[in-house]
Amino acid sequence: MKSIYRYLVLLQFLILSTAILAQNAPAPKKLIEFILTPDSKDWNYKVNEKASLQVTVLKYGVPLEDVTINFEIGPDMLPADQKGSMVLKQGQGKIDIGSSKQPGFRQVLISTVYNGKTYTDLIKVGYSPEKITPTVKMPADFIQFWDTAKAAAANIPMDAKVIALPQYSTNTVDVFLVNIQNYKKGQRLYGYLCKPKAAGKYPVLFNPPGAGVKSMLPVTAYAEQGYISLSIEIHGISPLLDNETYKNISAAFGDYTLHKLDDRDQYYYKSVYLGCVRSIDFLCNLPDWDGKNVVVTGGSQGGALTIVAAALDKRVNYVAAFYPALCDMTGYLYGRAGGWPHLLNKAAQAINNTPEKLKTIGYYDVVNFAKHVTVPGFYSWGYNDNTCPPTSVFAAFNAIEAPKTLAITPISGHWRFEETNQESLEWLKKQLHK
Repeated sequence: MKSIYRYLVLLQFLILSTAILAQNAPAPKKLIEFILTPDSKDWNYKVNEKASLQVTVLKYGVPLEDVTINFEIGPDMLPADQKGSMVLKQGQGKIDIGSSKQPGFRQVLISTVYNGKTYTDLIKVGYSPEKITPTVKMPADFIQFWDTAKAAAANIPMDAKVIALPQYSTNTVDVFLVNIQNYKKGQRLYGYLCKPKAAGKYPVLFNPPGAGVKSMLPVTAYAEQGYISLSIEIHGISPLLDNETYKNISAAFGDYTLHKLDDRDQYYYKSVYLGCVRSIDFLCNLPDWDGKNVVVTGGSQGGALTIVAAALDKRVNYVAAFYPALCDMTGYLYGRAGGWPHLLNKAAQAINNTPEKLKTIGYYDVVNFAKHVTVPGFYSWGYNDNTCPPTSVFAAFNAIEAPKTLAITPISGHWRFEETNQESLEWLKKQLHK
């Protein structure tokens, strides 16, 4: 009887907990919020120009009186060189951010404690960011290295396998699972192909993925805009696997960004970069390609691969890259932020700051590919990004000599507004109709 009673109590508890969770969706905003307002409308200053920050702390949208804030100020992604606290009598106050002697960014971390809970926010402002120059070195044989790698990969048969996925198709878009051979015999590359159902010739769009080993769903939005699109999974794993399986695979994988980093010929990203070219091979072999237009777009790791694809494959006409990763990764060695995956930040330098690994980085850093982009591009990112910090992204963007359109939304972090997505799509549409 006791065991039955315990079971009933437990069952009642679970039912009650489920009911509470169902009625309590996560709050879309914090109880205590910060409004951080630089005294420059675009968050930009010139080198040696002083910047200041208006801080407002709100509760229920109303300034919180007599609130104590703590702040730390320093270069982008580096230790603070200034710390302090102040009491905001009317919930508002001003902080001097200071200036920078070199082009770059300074960040301000803000925190306050209310009823025992800590609330935080951050903001970054730029100092002549258009003058940020790369720190990563360009290998003398960079072009030769990649030309040789592409030639070897081109000899591998594509052996494409395409399977219809009616469960993901829509009234206007057909979806397929694509499985192609990449880099060497037996190594496969998977992706989702989305095609407009209406007969015709269409531009093709390659959509490389963000970072991680994770499940993915088809992206039909581009096909609905009139593209034949291919979204890939870079690790040679079917995207049809369930989330739990992917979690287990990811745990077994470890950090792929470090795999054979000491060998430029065996580094993990070699097959990934060549996989971008192979993906474009596949798209350009489709009978309903318009024979002219090849677009690449992605964000984060996908933004990096967008730039890489444009540099490696001259069939690419236009690119739209968002907050690209893998940019100017050696920045940390020169006293400033480096790009994701932060291979050379303070915690990683003991392992990765070796001649062999630095040599490899030179062949894979997006800055060195950016210097070889020759097609028009749309680029966008925010300043409050700690994954792909703006210092690193500007180093790559400033190295691009091809026509480029920049859409900065300084308030955004490692994400983008839907308005920016629409702006990029409109930009691409204009390019295709020139």
